[in-house]
Amino acid sequence: MGMSEFYGSADEDEAIATIRRALDLGIDFIDTADMYGPWTNEKLVGRAIADRRDEVVLATKFGNVRGDNGEMLGVRGDPDYVRRACDASLERLGVDHIDIYYQHRVDPEVPVEETVGAMAELVEQGKVRRLGLSEAAPETIRSAHATHPITALQTEYSLWSRDPEENGVFDTIRELGIGFVAYSPLGRGFLTGRITKPEDLPEDDSRRSGYFPRFERENFQRNLDLVDHVKEIAAEKDVAPGQLALAWVMAQGDDIVPIPGTKRRQYLEENAAAADVELTPDELERIDEAAPVGVPVGERYADMSVVHV
Repeated sequence: MGMSEFYGSADEDEAIATIRRALDLGIDFIDTADMYGPWTNEKLVGRAIADRRDEVVLATKFGNVRGDNGEMLGVRGDPDYVRRACDASLERLGVDHIDIYYQHRVDPEVPVEETVGAMAELVEQGKVRRLGLSEAAPETIRSAHATHPITALQTEYSLWSRDPEENGVFDTIRELGIGFVAYSPLGRGFLTGRITKPEDLPEDDSRRSGYFPRFERENFQRNLDLVDHVKEIAAEKDVAPGQLALAWVMAQGDDIVPIPGTKRRQYLEENAAAADVELTPDELERIDEAAPVGVPVGERYADMSVVHV
């Protein structure tokens, strides 16, 4: 996402080099969405993997509707939109199938059975291999899964976004055998310790826009306490704070896959090395005490009506 929009400017050549370096490191799960850019990130990913498609588990998403000027126009999950969105994503990506196709946000105006029914048709046609949901509530997950097997649920999860532990999401997907994809596992970069004040972010960065309340000045300063705890434990282990945060996510279950975003090879390699960080039971307990459910100040989004639907 950040390679095309939201987190300040990006270098397309470096972005493509970063994706290709990920493949060199054995990272084979690439996640994008039609709304990123909008519409440009899928093209970038497509160019990056054009000669290495067989090495990639490719995921993209539909449902968040953007206008020609990038404006947010709401959520759609009606069958006609599902079909048209998939065809457009396939063309932009330059591929003949999508490995995991997510409904990016649940459309509250359309029964999820209708949306997933249309997605299931894409599987039958060979355009999509497996289906996913993002930010769906337990009953929505159950209804969708009863219509067609859901392979993955993608929802924000990190040391400062632990809601799935308490809102029934983890219980539901584990009962149904659905995998969990943790987006923003570094708290939109906050847990790396590199952001110490709002001014550290570019002026055109969406984290300064009010869209993410945890980055607003008063909340920001209070949330730094969590980062300080992460940095302290990370220093004792001689790892980067972000590596500790990613290792914690991976330690929460073999069914959890974090997808940290980055725009640069340097940080990609740092993130990848988190797979080798092992946390002891005592360290996990210390981290849990430092970052319990509900500790961050501020909502994840300014408009929470579109998540956990």
